[in-house]
Amino acid sequence: MISFDHVHFRVGQTHILRGLSLHVEAGETLVLLGRSGSGKTTALRMVNAMRMPTEGQVLVDGKCTQAWNPVDLRRGIGYVIQEVGLFPHRSVAENVATVPRLLGWTPERMAARVDVLLTEVGLPPETFRNRFPDSLSGGQRQRVGVARALAAEPKLMLLDEPFGALDPITRLEMQNLFVDLRRRHGVTTVFVTHDLQEAFRVGTRIALLCEGELDTVAAPPTFAAATSREARAFLATLPPEPGGVA
Repeated sequence: MISFDHVHFRVGQTHILRGLSLHVEAGETLVLLGRSGSGKTTALRMVNAMRMPTEGQVLVDGKCTQAWNPVDLRRGIGYVIQEVGLFPHRSVAENVATVPRLLGWTPERMAARVDVLLTEVGLPPETFRNRFPDSLSGGQRQRVGVARALAAEPKLMLLDEPFGALDPITRLEMQNLFVDLRRRHGVTTVFVTHDLQEAFRVGTRIALLCEGELDTVAAPPTFAAATSREARAFLATLPPEPGGVA
């Protein structure tokens, strides 16, 4: 569904991505893992044409992002970021219905979709439909953001460190919610994080970037045995096994 074909990206003389080749299969969650500055967010933003390669190409559904109308491309992609980005002057229901409204859905169809999704993300619509973002907790705002990303029934979702600002308990709840929603909706997902424990929880495969280059690509069980220096550095961040010596 998504292919990076020998993608380079540089700003002036600074290389952000170097020869990235990677394929994302339909229905999987590929985690882009890496340190700050490794190029993972740049790679993510190339999928919805917010960045264009200096060399190479990115394909979505077999079509180069440079050939897509960017508005059409982005309306078919759910997008969740750490800051959520809800419209403060719009109610929860209006925020969730943002893309369906742009696509011309009927009010009845939008209302029904909003109620279904609010229920799925654990926000009873009768309580939250008419509330505004400033009355919500950080975790509740993030749940609204996830519902908004799913509202127009996208085949593809992009998540850029979506749960990084949450407290540990809420973050775990959101990770579990995401996994449940992914299974329920079958959405192909690219998920950016610098947290290997989160990558293991949410990903079906992990692509580790190091200084703009692809270091390791593996499913979580295989990644746990990776031997590259960068992979071992990330594996060292995991907590010890229960009963082990810290």
